[in-house]
Amino acid sequence: MRILHTSDWHLGKPLEQISRIEEQREFIDCLCKIVEEQSIDLVLVAGDIYDTYNPSAAAEELFYDAIDRLSGRGKRAVLVIAGNHDNPERLCAASPLAYKNGVILLGYPRSDAGTSRMSSGEIRIADSGPGWLELVLPGCEYHAVIITLPFPSESRLEEMLSLQADEGALQRAYSEKIGSIFASLSRKFRDDTVNLAIGHLFLLGGRESDSERTLQVGGALTVDPGVLPSNAHFIALGHLHRPQQVRNAPCPAYYSGSPLAYSFSEADYSKAVYIIDAVPAEKADVNAVYLDCGKPLRRWAAEEGIGQALQWCEEGRDKDAWIDLEIVTDRIFTAEEQKRLRTLHPGIINIRPRLRGQVTEILSPGSREGRKIDDLFKDYYKHRLGQEISEEVMGAFIEVLNEADEEPASLIDGGAVDETKAS
Repeated sequence: MRILHTSDWHLGKPLEQISRIEEQREFIDCLCKIVEEQSIDLVLVAGDIYDTYNPSAAAEELFYDAIDRLSGRGKRAVLVIAGNHDNPERLCAASPLAYKNGVILLGYPRSDAGTSRMSSGEIRIADSGPGWLELVLPGCEYHAVIITLPFPSESRLEEMLSLQADEGALQRAYSEKIGSIFASLSRKFRDDTVNLAIGHLFLLGGRESDSERTLQVGGALTVDPGVLPSNAHFIALGHLHRPQQVRNAPCPAYYSGSPLAYSFSEADYSKAVYIIDAVPAEKADVNAVYLDCGKPLRRWAAEEGIGQALQWCEEGRDKDAWIDLEIVTDRIFTAEEQKRLRTLHPGIINIRPRLRGQVTEILSPGSREGRKIDDLFKDYYKHRLGQEISEEVMGAFIEVLNEADEEPASLIDGGAVDETKAS
């Protein structure tokens, strides 16, 4: 059985105010090509399909086109779970059509994939229950048993995990809850099946980037890798944007990362999807396939001043990239100088002067790109009040964000709420 793992598409996400939908469309073309060339039997998409709770029409159209092409219109299975940026109901609204083409869409942690009838040729659900399913795939001798865990916030789990306010206690309670879910559902794994899990989680020790925003103050929604099921062939994870294997996990557990760099902190990251070859009772073979779609992000530091930056532009340096430009200077740039830079290199997103000999940089509106919302709030608080923010006030701020993000869309003018509390 050949499985492909991808996640964190963030369809519709711009870079500053610049649309990247064409780059995302290029990624989908690349992904569909890989799936065909590598003869993939099952595609796992581990959440954060969209960047907001209320995605644009262009983003939704691209998603529907993607799952139609990935499934080969019914010849391979595609399993998609909701991330924290996704509206679970909206993601699953197309299920009646999707299931006819071998595409399974799951929004909540206890979703039962078997409640919708699969009518896509040889693809069928042999058995299922809340949070798991057994899948029959065309051309595969073995069945796949899959644990499914769309983003499990307290509200989506519909549970209060701890009455204590202590952050450490909250984190332990959350990790233990996720562990109990895995422990219970992994009993469905068998020696004669390929045993998989897919989840949208933040595991302790995972390497972050600036384009992932805080789930909750103090890391209360952090999971100990030790609670993952040891008898899984592979665990496909979403949330972190850097492709990586989870350290100290008792089984192969990977974040595939985002397909495009969504922050200049990811300027040097390689982007990838994972292909897994698995048969029952044997160790899975996991390989990365690196992506070359979309424009790269580059950071320039012109230590010799604006003349050096202009020279780089005239030479055509990184001409097909998005650029974050810092220039060491003893003065503020004129509008004409900035216009000339952007004319020579239309990919320049930010131009940030750094006064010669000054340690702290001068912030411009463009420098906010990719920064975490809690960091921005800390800076604003210190700027306005002249002191560091207290832990209590910061906790209240994150709590307000979480409550707004989890509020049902129907309560606000009949529309959807933008959920942006994490990547």
